[in-house]
Amino acid sequence: MDLYTHLRNFSRASLEFFKGLGLSDSVAAVANALVLLVLASIATYIIYYVVRRVLRLIFIQTIRRTNLPFFKFLLEQKVPHYLSLVAPLMVLYLTIPIVFNDYPQVNKLLLGFCDVYLVLIVVWIIMAIIKASGDLLREKPGFKGKPLESYLQVIRIFLYLFAAVVLFSNLTGKSPVVFFTAMGALSAVLLLMFKDTIMGFVASIQVTTNDIVRIGDWITMPKYGADGDILQINLTTVKVQNFDKTITTIPTYALISDSFQNWRGMRQSGGRRIKRAVNIKQSSIRFLKDEDLLKFEQIQLLSNYIQHRKKDIDKHNTRIGADKSLLINGRNLTNAGLFRKYIDSYISNHSGTNKRMNIMVRQLAPTAQGLPIEIYVFANTIIWAEYEHIMADIFDHIIAAAPYFGLQIYEAEGAGDLKHIEFQNQLG
Repeated sequence: MDLYTHLRNFSRASLEFFKGLGLSDSVAAVANALVLLVLASIATYIIYYVVRRVLRLIFIQTIRRTNLPFFKFLLEQKVPHYLSLVAPLMVLYLTIPIVFNDYPQVNKLLLGFCDVYLVLIVVWIIMAIIKASGDLLREKPGFKGKPLESYLQVIRIFLYLFAAVVLFSNLTGKSPVVFFTAMGALSAVLLLMFKDTIMGFVASIQVTTNDIVRIGDWITMPKYGADGDILQINLTTVKVQNFDKTITTIPTYALISDSFQNWRGMRQSGGRRIKRAVNIKQSSIRFLKDEDLLKFEQIQLLSNYIQHRKKDIDKHNTRIGADKSLLINGRNLTNAGLFRKYIDSYISNHSGTNKRMNIMVRQLAPTAQGLPIEIYVFANTIIWAEYEHIMADIFDHIIAAAPYFGLQIYEAEGAGDLKHIEFQNQLG
């Protein structure tokens, strides 16, 4: 005899037991259904618990023995849990017709719910396997930073659509063609509802194909207030964690339609650019006399340069017969020129600058705030705190070195500055 026959015999014996207690047929049927329902619920939970524990144990042992990461991801995505739901569902399929034998309408309704639940379980299992596959791909070097979540969402959409069609067919008893016919009539509405999803999917393909951004890239997008690392790229939004630890969401298609700055190239180069200027008061710039040059030759970074340049300048002035009773005649060194050369030598020898990348000290166009001397160099780190330390160290030295060349850094004077000057004069 099979299990179903044994359960039927148990149900009849239980019913006869309640009738033997003097209960009417209807009351005995209700009491029998309640007892069988309790027993079936207990049996269902025990079977679920045992099957889940056994499946988890199988997965854990498989991971330990084979060291396959895919099984680890399957375990993390609760695949054993979803698989264990099938066993108690089979018990329900077996016991519901017996428990509710005397209630055909309830029997049919509950079996319909079981059909729906079975479809959902299948969807959950497939989705868990797909997510585990996505987690596995993210571990591969070739897929790191790729917007896999967008493609997983597309798969989920089609999977849920398939589940909806199956449920519609089961619950209504109609062909899936009827469902798609109704969907076709609502196509305009559906396109409007899923506009962002469709645009996001197209944008995800373009982002991946053209390698525009990757997960982990630092991007700056002022329009959306985004300045930080990309955490996630999905069909509709890009999640960016700003450096103040806030989260900004950007529409995925905005990566195609709007402009933004991607700092990936800086991170890959291993150096971050320093581009900043100090403004020199133009009235403090002057020609240098021979006695001035003797003093500047004591600066180690300029000693060889001054000797070499002085020979070239003297040779040129002798050739053209320059009257050096006035410094303006012929060629001369200036304190600003030596200052630029000193800065160039200093940053070229600085331990925090990247020697493989551009190093340049240049003049910019004069302004009302003086003559800008711009330092263009790359730090040898991309770590923010270290970069700021290197930049501050360089400009601390440059500002402190300017007076040695008789140069003044431009700074707007305030009331406090005037009082300080008066106080210094009184002390003097």
